[in-house]
Amino acid sequence: MEANGPNASKVLDGPTNPMVTPLLTDLYQFTMAYAYWKAGKHNEQAVFDLYFRKNPFGGEYTVFAGLEECIRLIANFRFTEDEIAFVRQSLPSSCEDGFYDYLRGINCSDVEVYAASEGSVVFPKVPLMRVEGPVAVVQLLETPFLNLINYASLVATNAARHRFVAGKSKLLLEFGLRRAQGPDGGVGASKYCYLGGFDATSNVAAGKLFGIPLRGTHSHAFVSSFMSPDEIVDKSLRSKDGSTTCEDFVNLAQTWLNKIKWSTSLHGLFGETNQSELAAFISYALAFPNDFLALVDTYDVMRSGIPNFCAVALGLNDLGYKAGGIRLDSGDLAYLSLESRKFFLAIEKEFEVSGFGKMSITASNDLNEETLDALNKQGHEVDAFGIGTNVVTCYSQAALGCVFKLVEINNQPRIKLSEDVSKVSIPCKKRCFRLFGKEGYGLVDIMTGENEPPPKVGERILCRHPFSESKRAYVVPQRVEELLKCYWPGNSGLKRGDLPPLKEIRQRCINQLEQMRSDHMRRLNPTPYKVSVSAKLYDFIHFLWLNEAPVGELE
Repeated sequence: MEANGPNASKVLDGPTNPMVTPLLTDLYQFTMAYAYWKAGKHNEQAVFDLYFRKNPFGGEYTVFAGLEECIRLIANFRFTEDEIAFVRQSLPSSCEDGFYDYLRGINCSDVEVYAASEGSVVFPKVPLMRVEGPVAVVQLLETPFLNLINYASLVATNAARHRFVAGKSKLLLEFGLRRAQGPDGGVGASKYCYLGGFDATSNVAAGKLFGIPLRGTHSHAFVSSFMSPDEIVDKSLRSKDGSTTCEDFVNLAQTWLNKIKWSTSLHGLFGETNQSELAAFISYALAFPNDFLALVDTYDVMRSGIPNFCAVALGLNDLGYKAGGIRLDSGDLAYLSLESRKFFLAIEKEFEVSGFGKMSITASNDLNEETLDALNKQGHEVDAFGIGTNVVTCYSQAALGCVFKLVEINNQPRIKLSEDVSKVSIPCKKRCFRLFGKEGYGLVDIMTGENEPPPKVGERILCRHPFSESKRAYVVPQRVEELLKCYWPGNSGLKRGDLPPLKEIRQRCINQLEQMRSDHMRRLNPTPYKVSVSAKLYDFIHFLWLNEAPVGELE
């Protein structure tokens, strides 16, 4: 479908996953839509906020992700005849035929979507999206929007937290496809881990779909599939510049292994290495001389894997190639990385091979935030981390808990009350701003009524906690940023915001996290970021609360 407004000529493709259709919703959305239609209320103009109540993983920030998929859905939101037939079959037979004619005509040309930019750092209670339009249509969007935002934002946040602990200088590789919750979980996790700050993925499908860099070498199965170097038939390898050919690279690697074994600095550190492992490394190097990276823990890291790797790497070096490094997938990763680095440095010094001591060391093996933090405290020489299960499954928290609440209908503000104050919604159509202080950090997010004058730079503004009377503060912002932008204009005539490439969204995420104060980011007891409402909106919330809450009677 074409977008309305000034850039109406731009047509968007449908969602990445073809399962994301108008039927990807809960049954009660259709029963409500029918009830709205039956009551003649289906075209009443409604405003819904999509937000969450609590940051995940015990932290104090969240990364917003999934917006593009939502916009792709509404750009192509039409019911097919087959889908309408299934809805008819699923609803009671008493539902009138006119309702199905209504479904045939539904699209999102009357819907408006205002949202935070994808990749932004966001906080509880502040709307991630504001969706306006005919109540029945917007209600049908609730479940798919929540589905597309909840998991995406959770994974992106999890990835950002792993990035923060690992540090800026380390490569983070997402290796989680085999442990993800099905194909869609795997592909989505790869996309949103990259958005959250990871550098590459092992997931080939995600690489094709989203342009994410791919990384990967071989498994233990490849190493253990070899029995001896005698299995290698074609032993020749042409030099990198093409000027010469080594006719027996196996012999070259074995010669180097012997040199290492009897070298001054490394003599006595190992005896006979596993020759089947050496055969596997040689075979892999012959296949990928420019990208040789070996998994060195199949048998024994320091007494076999590292010496065998170095022998092959030095043979490649003789022919003008540079080996990529090693991967450790078990054992004491801190200790093994330190010992491996010592071994590489000794090779560089003894054999005068420039740069060999800086050989890349990758670590994997069920890593998570806690193990990364422990490695940092112990001291290590790991350059890259391959992280799978814990990042893609969000093992430490299963769901973000976004909700989709009606805040206004026919220009009348609505509120959802609860005995649990955290579940009370903030009514009416709102504008949302981030106020920045002198040091460039965000101080507070503030929500105002739609028609209130916006906060201004240098102008003192009272920021109030939405529900706690005593929590309030004056702020004089040095910079003001409005958070919600138009991404689907409906009939408003506004320009539709661009949906940038994934790489740009990833950079936005990185930039925004760098603008966060360190005490908001820390793993242990982070400082909560302040979320507030204007004084006028605070008064209105509590007026409406008292007006809607029933008064009890005591006898």
